[in-house]
Amino acid sequence: MKVVGVETFGGPEALAVHEVPEPHAGPGTVRIRVQAFAVNPTDTGVREGQRETDTAPPYVPGMDAAGVVDEVGPDVDGWQVGDQVMAMALPLSEHGGAYVEHLVAPVGSFTRIPAGTSIEEAATVPMNGLTALQILARASLSPGDTLAVTGAAGLLGNYVVQLAKQRGITVIADAAPKDEELVRSLGPDHVVPRGDGFAAAVRGIVPDGADALADAAVQREEVVDAVRDGGVFADVRGWEGNGARGIRFERVMVFGEYTSFDLLEELRQAVEDGVLTPRVAEVLPASRAAEAHERLAAGGTRGRFVLTW
Repeated sequence: MKVVGVETFGGPEALAVHEVPEPHAGPGTVRIRVQAFAVNPTDTGVREGQRETDTAPPYVPGMDAAGVVDEVGPDVDGWQVGDQVMAMALPLSEHGGAYVEHLVAPVGSFTRIPAGTSIEEAATVPMNGLTALQILARASLSPGDTLAVTGAAGLLGNYVVQLAKQRGITVIADAAPKDEELVRSLGPDHVVPRGDGFAAAVRGIVPDGADALADAAVQREEVVDAVRDGGVFADVRGWEGNGARGIRFERVMVFGEYTSFDLLEELRQAVEDGVLTPRVAEVLPASRAAEAHERLAAGGTRGRFVLTW
């Protein structure tokens, strides 16, 4: 089968299409004929060699895929050939990343695509949706509590805002002028300017600081003052925090949600109910993966580039 990956870690230009042996479903797994896979910021870490691995090249990125089940392994109930599914993948692990023609997926790592949603749209949901749900679980907020969100215009930020509002949380979201209309469409209670002054703007709304902050823009020290004493700071890139003011710094690691079927079902239902809005920036052929990585690195993308075979 064809995969998109790197033989040697490097920049976007290192990505190429490779031929590898075709995998097959084993016990407790299905095989998905991948029709679409999303390009996420975390994919660059796999491409650049930021994660240790003892797997052999080519090294295949990708944590989001959608397609059709074409093999069902032994001891698998409730799934059959022809089911349209969206899945989370784990690069550099036993079953590998999502930039593949066929993905072997353990039961629990996939669910049906939301009704009325395209394959390309569904491919943007699993990993970012699971990350957003983990942020909210770690924040442990109650209805009426306040959540500040950086990077609200990005896809993860989109999902955090929408899922938080579903829970009755008061949301303060950032936006650059060009993104204000998009961010307001997500339904936050307050929109403040992105960048310098974010923390002060949050405290202009809640003088003691927000109960929690979801730092989807990875601004860290620049925005930590937005959080109240003893509040929660959720970081998505492994920051352990600065120990300030009794704040609980949570390192959000979506890898732990690999087989969180109930959460995938929650995301599917949220899309079907109109709570969660999948967002595709552009659909490109898999052969243009390097271009997608280059354009993602350039910034300003709203939604995800989705690659198709």
